[in-house]
Amino acid sequence: MNLRHIEVFHAVYVNGSVSAAARMLNVSQPSVSKVLRHAESLIGFALFHRSAGRLVPTEDAHALFGDVAAIQDRVYALREASRNLKRGTGALLKVSSLPSIALDALPGTVAQFLRTHGEVKFDLQTIHHEDLLRKLYERETDLAIAHEVPPGAALGHRRLGTGELVVLYREADMPNMPERVDLSVLEGRPLVTLSASGPIGQLFATAVQARGIELEEVVSARTFHIATALVRQSVGLTVVDNFTAKASLAPGLAMRPLADPLRFDVNAMYLQDRPPTALATDFLKALARRIEAISG
Repeated sequence: MNLRHIEVFHAVYVNGSVSAAARMLNVSQPSVSKVLRHAESLIGFALFHRSAGRLVPTEDAHALFGDVAAIQDRVYALREASRNLKRGTGALLKVSSLPSIALDALPGTVAQFLRTHGEVKFDLQTIHHEDLLRKLYERETDLAIAHEVPPGAALGHRRLGTGELVVLYREADMPNMPERVDLSVLEGRPLVTLSASGPIGQLFATAVQARGIELEEVVSARTFHIATALVRQSVGLTVVDNFTAKASLAPGLAMRPLADPLRFDVNAMYLQDRPPTALATDFLKALARRIEAISG
């Protein structure tokens, strides 16, 4: 007997009729009768006989029912477990992200996601590119949200969207700026520069070198957050990703994208042998929508 035979036999046994079993299983009566006959032909003996319009189990059916009920209970439990996974009941999503995504895109998505998945628990942390692989390999996180997928690593990834570099500055220092600015606007101005390590820093450094632009570096900041704080303190302007800039905007500050855009991808990375669950996939779709809204 296969699982379909077991399901039909169990339904007829507990309901006492084909019609009631059909209603329970949400199928037609002929379908139930056909499966029941096929089950009886496979096992070689009758499971029910008719009495006063009802199907009465045979002694063989009584002997079989204990094992069938145990199997059916496990099937029900499996179905419930699957539904719980989809709903997120008792689920824990461990997500790590670059600080730029963690400023707004990640917490905003989590807040929205919890409105429809109230049973989900989140374990959130920030990472830097050099820690990405270790966090995944040591199972400290299930998903790493970053830019560049490390080459040669046994990782799967899903592209969530794109970002771009922008100039963050004080409006009083640079009034009437156009909608997009050329990199040359940086020349002769006090600049808070960022370490060239990491994909974003390398992207900016390569573009500056290619244009032969001379920068007037006043401070070198190790993190984007320090750089934006220095702009607020009138130390100079800086170039950061659009996610960091939008989350850092305050009265008197403004941001402008570059005339020749410097864009980068945002990816969700995971171990190839631990792909995202259905619940995690739904979360990544929600995060992708928020990233698109921020970058749009």
